[in-house]
Amino acid sequence: MATDDLEQRVFAALADPMRRLLIEKLSAEGTKTATEFARELPITRQGVSKHLKILKEAELVTQRQEGRERYYSLAPHPLAKTVSWVTAVTEQWNKRLLALYDYLAAEDDVQKSR
Repeated sequence: MATDDLEQRVFAALADPMRRLLIEKLSAEGTKTATEFARELPITRQGVSKHLKILKEAELVTQRQEGRERYYSLAPHPLAKTVSWVTAVTEQWNKRLLALYDYLAAEDDVQKSR
């Protein structure tokens, strides 16, 4: 699939607070099943499964079948690309804000010298 499509799916997946929570739990606690998530969270197993499907489509989690259970693990590679993009945008805005700060400080100096 095209990178742009993957990036859109990653951002769409991260837009939901429950999916972000699932990612956080996988990052902190390791591999889990939908049933384990449902026991820990205020959401049904079916709801967890729907969120995990979206995360899987965004390639943020991998799935391994063992008997009747599906085990989900975090796949951090797409997150690294997202972090890189956010970092680049943040740097651009920091430069702009610093330039604005410098401009306003210079204007303040001009006003004080009058």
